[in-house]
Amino acid sequence: MDFWTRFARIVSSRRSWALSLAVIVLSVAFMGLVGENDSAGQAPSSVPPEADSAQVTELLDQFPGSETAPVILVVSRIDDGVLTPADTDAAAQALARLSDTASSDTASPLVPAPDGKATLGIVQVDSSLSGFDLNDTVTSLRDKAVDGLPSDLEAQLTGGPAFGADIANSFSGANFTLLAVTALVVAILLIVTYRSPILWLVPLLVIGLGDRVATSVGTALAELTGLSFDGSTSGITSVLVFGAGTNYALLLISRYREELRTRDDHREALRHAVRHAGPAILASNATVVLALLTLLLAILPSTRSLGALAAAGLVVAAVFVLVVLPPLLALCGPKLFWPFIPKGEDKDTATTGAWHSVAAAVSRHPTRTASVTLVALIACAAALFGTGIGLSQTEQFRVTAESVEGFDTLSEHFPAGLADPTTVVAPTESADRIETALDGVTSVDSFTRGADSGTGLTQWSVVTDAAPASDDAFAAVEELRAAFSDIPDALVGGSDAQALDTSDAAARDRLVVVPAILIVVLVVLIALLRSLIAPLILVGTTVLSALAALGVGSWFSSSVFGFPALDDNVPLYAFLFLVALGVDYTIFLVTRTREEVPGHGTRSAIVRAVGATGGVITSAGIVLAAVFCVLGVLPLITLTQLGIIVGFGILLDTFVVRTLVIPALFTLVGPGIWWPNRIDSSRTELVGTKE
Repeated sequence: MDFWTRFARIVSSRRSWALSLAVIVLSVAFMGLVGENDSAGQAPSSVPPEADSAQVTELLDQFPGSETAPVILVVSRIDDGVLTPADTDAAAQALARLSDTASSDTASPLVPAPDGKATLGIVQVDSSLSGFDLNDTVTSLRDKAVDGLPSDLEAQLTGGPAFGADIANSFSGANFTLLAVTALVVAILLIVTYRSPILWLVPLLVIGLGDRVATSVGTALAELTGLSFDGSTSGITSVLVFGAGTNYALLLISRYREELRTRDDHREALRHAVRHAGPAILASNATVVLALLTLLLAILPSTRSLGALAAAGLVVAAVFVLVVLPPLLALCGPKLFWPFIPKGEDKDTATTGAWHSVAAAVSRHPTRTASVTLVALIACAAALFGTGIGLSQTEQFRVTAESVEGFDTLSEHFPAGLADPTTVVAPTESADRIETALDGVTSVDSFTRGADSGTGLTQWSVVTDAAPASDDAFAAVEELRAAFSDIPDALVGGSDAQALDTSDAAARDRLVVVPAILIVVLVVLIALLRSLIAPLILVGTTVLSALAALGVGSWFSSSVFGFPALDDNVPLYAFLFLVALGVDYTIFLVTRTREEVPGHGTRSAIVRAVGATGGVITSAGIVLAAVFCVLGVLPLITLTQLGIIVGFGILLDTFVVRTLVIPALFTLVGPGIWWPNRIDSSRTELVGTKE
C-alpha cells in the first residue's frame, strides 16, 4: 500500500473527524500564542540594505536630532493667490499649534515661497514611530493645523513621516475589508459552481481558518528571521492563500463528486478522490512554493519577505485542504451537495459535456488552433514594448493622499529640489573635497553643510535643479555619485537616491529571479511527468501566456486606468504568480492526461482530460482571477496593477492555454510528448483529425 492510499484511508475514515478537530484546536492555540501582526500597517521596505541610500539612512542615526524626523507644513490660498500678512500670521499660528503636539517644542521659522503664494514650516516627530502609531500622530498634527485656520487657506502636511502615515492609513481596516470581500467572492463562486446552499460553507471555513493561521505563521516567521511583514505582503499572502486554497478544494471536491457518481459508499468515493487528487494538489503546491522561494534570491527586502511569507502561507493552505477538509467531507457525506446530490450512475464524465466537445474540435484542427492562438498571444506580449517601469513616491496612491497633494503644492511654489533635498554623508576629513565636488556638479543649485556627527562624519543638504522623483532627479543623483567616486565613504541618500536604488535593485532581481523561476518550474514538471518534451512545451506556453498578460495588463494600466507606469515590483511579482499558478492548472490537466493515456492513447487522453477537468479548471480559474482582482480594494497602485495583470493572465490561462493551446500541441506531437518515456502503449487514438 503506497503513501497516498494509506493517507486517503486515514482522512476519510469514520474517526477522521478527530484528526480535523486536533488540527483546528492546535491552530487556534498557535494563533493565540503568536498574537496579532502589528506591522501590517507599515510601508514596504524597498531599499536594499547595502545600497548607498540605505547606508545614509543608517548613518544619520549618529547625528544630533536623529531621534526625530521632519514633517513639512505647507500653507497656501485655496484660490492660488498671493498670501497676505494676515494669511502669514494664520500660518504661523498653525505652525505654533503643531509645535505643541510634535516631539520638539520649537519649530523652524516659516519660509515664504519666491512667488509669495505659499509658505512652509517644519516640525519634528518621533522617528521611531511607524504604522498606525505614526498615523495617529500625523492625524493629530493635521487636526491641529486646520483648527482655527481661515476658510480661504489650505494647510497640508507632507514629508517622509506624512507619507508613511498615509500608507498606514490606507491599510487601516484594509486587511479586514480584503478578507471580507475575498470571502464573499469565493462564497458566491462556490455557490454558483456547486449550486448548493450549504456546500460552500465547508471549504470556505477551512480556507478562512487556514488564512488566519498563515498570517500567524508569517508573523512568527518574521519575528524569527527579521523579515518585514508589511501591509502589502499581508494582503498578497491572503489573496494567494484564499485563491490557491480554493483551487485545491475545488479540485478535491470535484473529484469527490465525480467518484460519487460511480460509487454508493461516500467514504470509498472520498478515498479515491484523495488518492487521485492529492498528488496533483501536492505537486502544484510544491511548484508554487518553490517558485515563491526563488524570491529569496532578490535583494529588495520587500521581495524577499513576500517569497518566504507567501510560501509558508501556501504550505498552510495545502495542509488544511488535505488534512482538515476531507474529514469534514466524510463527516457530512453526500448531503452537502443538496439539492443536486450525485448518485451512482456509472457515467463517464470525460466523454460528455461542453469541454469534451471543445477539446474534440481542437483535436480535429490542431495546426489551425495552435497557429491562431500562439500568434494572438505573441501580439498581446508585444504590447510590453515601450511600457514604463517605476513609480515615484507621489505616484504610489490610487486615492487622494494629503502627503502627495502637499508635496505637489510644495514643488509648485518652491525651487524644484528644495521640496526634497538630497543628503550627502562623508567623513569630516573629506569635507573640503566634498564641497569642491559639489561646486563642480552642474545639477546642484545650492548646498548647506549640517552638523558633524561627533563620530567623524558630516552631512550636507543638497538642493538640485531637478524636480523631485523625476528622471532629471535620478540623473542628478548619478552625477553626484560620479563626482564623489574618488572620495572614500562618500554616500548620497535621500528620497530620490532611494527610488533610484530601488529601481536598480528591482531590475537586478528580474534578471536573477525570472530564470530561477523557470528552472524551478521546469525541474518540477520533469520530475512529475518523467518527460523532457512535455515540460519544455508546457513551460514555453505558460511563459508566453504570462508575457501576453503583462502586455495587455500594462496597456490597461496606462490607457484605461491612467497609471503613469508599472511599479518596479509588478513585472516580477506578476510573472512569478502567472507562471507558478498557471503551472497549477497545467499539473491538474496533464496528470489527468497521464492517468488516461494507458487505456486511450495520448491524443484521446488529452481530450478526455479536458472533458474531465475543464469544469473544475474553469471554476478554479474564475475564482483565482476574481480573488486577485480583489486586491483593487486596497488603495496602492502596485496592488491594483498586480490584480489587473494576474487576474487577466489567469483567465487567459484558463480559457485559452489550457483549453486550446495545450490540447492542440499534445495532439500535434502525439505519443512523442512523453519522450523518453513510452507510456503510450495503447493504439486507441482519435479518428478524424483533419490536420
